[in-house]
Amino acid sequence: MESVWRADDGHEIRRIDWPGPDCGGTTRGSILFMPGRGDAYEKYLETLEHWRQKGWCVTAADWRGQAGSGRLGKDEVTGHIDDFSIWIADLADFWGEWANGRNGPLVLAGHSMGGHLVLRAVAEKALVPAPDGLILSAPLLGVHPHYVPMAVQVLVAAVMASLGDPRRPAWKWSEKPGELPLNRQRLLTHDDERYADEVWWRENRPQLTMGPGSWGWVKSMLASIQRLQEPGLLEGVDVPVCIVATSEDRLVSPQAVRQAVERLPQVDFLEFGPEAAHEVLREEDSVRDRALATIDAFLDRLAS
Repeated sequence: MESVWRADDGHEIRRIDWPGPDCGGTTRGSILFMPGRGDAYEKYLETLEHWRQKGWCVTAADWRGQAGSGRLGKDEVTGHIDDFSIWIADLADFWGEWANGRNGPLVLAGHSMGGHLVLRAVAEKALVPAPDGLILSAPLLGVHPHYVPMAVQVLVAAVMASLGDPRRPAWKWSEKPGELPLNRQRLLTHDDERYADEVWWRENRPQLTMGPGSWGWVKSMLASIQRLQEPGLLEGVDVPVCIVATSEDRLVSPQAVRQAVERLPQVDFLEFGPEAAHEVLREEDSVRDRALATIDAFLDRLAS
């Protein structure tokens, strides 16, 4: 069931409770899934249904300013945020209400930028109650290519954000605003049908369409990555974490993911090779099934 959650300032955030607001008393636990930058939860209904069939009560929501939860930029296509801490605050408030009164383990999951934000929220102890487990799919912990020094990335983003409206797009999307670039699928998935599913949702729900991030988003994203790189922050994460990723990711840095794995105290890690692109949970069955099996084993331990 789709509904709206209102943040403290009144901003409306879309949510979906799968299959409904009351999952009954026989579920194993609950999972809250948060999508990536420019994403929409419609893309992950197949995965939400997989977890429901495994006995989990599942919810997903938009991030403020994307998909069906409004816009923060100067147009309907560019994704903007002034500071990632705004999203952390939204997540903390939503999580507190969502978790109240639920039985069984409480699991927080996120893809790409969503993975970054849920990891940071847990690392900063922003969530009450603390999740019992964390699932990260290709988390945005560094940008591709990784060999550009962070200091250079930060300097360029700061200069570009200051030279004009920080809400303007940081990269070119396509010749026609809102039209998907021709080579976009190659970055995301090898599965034609699952990619076509995303296109279908965009055509039938035009409010889901989002293109490039803004220079303000880039600046804030790099600042948030630096926050996660601070000594002791990831080392202090005291909940089990499951990460699925790919060495061939061309959107986020695989090296940064591996570095995070080395720092996290309790982590299950599955890394694919050239058979997987960025959207591991929307890949071909040979990849997706392995990823879900790893996650299911992780969830089984939490629920045991």
